[in-house]
Amino acid sequence: MSFYVGILDGANDVWGVRIPDIEGCVGAGETPEAAIADAVVALRDVVAFKKSGGHPVPPASSVANVLASAEVAPGESVVLLPLVLDAGRSVRANLTMDAGLLDAIDQAAQRSGITRSSYVASAAREKLMRA
Repeated sequence: MSFYVGILDGANDVWGVRIPDIEGCVGAGETPEAAIADAVVALRDVVAFKKSGGHPVPPASSVANVLASAEVAPGESVVLLPLVLDAGRSVRANLTMDAGLLDAIDQAAQRSGITRSSYVASAAREKLMRA
């Protein structure tokens, strides 16, 4: 998994994240967290689109390079955005966890109307978005 640098700015209920390495790739939301989550989804979608069309994907810059480039204005913050691309294929994995935790996962998955695997994959994606 790689990380791209995003630049967060905003106030009150208007927040945005721009990704300097991926021209035009932005996220927005009513909170900083919502803007970051939106930017993670936008990054995934734009990179997947570029790859599927055979277009080059710019490599991720380091935080130091973005800070040195004067991209970050006063009052803005730098955030790291994980890039998690779906491979388009499922792979069986053997996981070990406490039996009580597995039971709680199964109950939550059943309430949600999805499989255990879908529930665990969804939880992992959410955790990676906050990484």
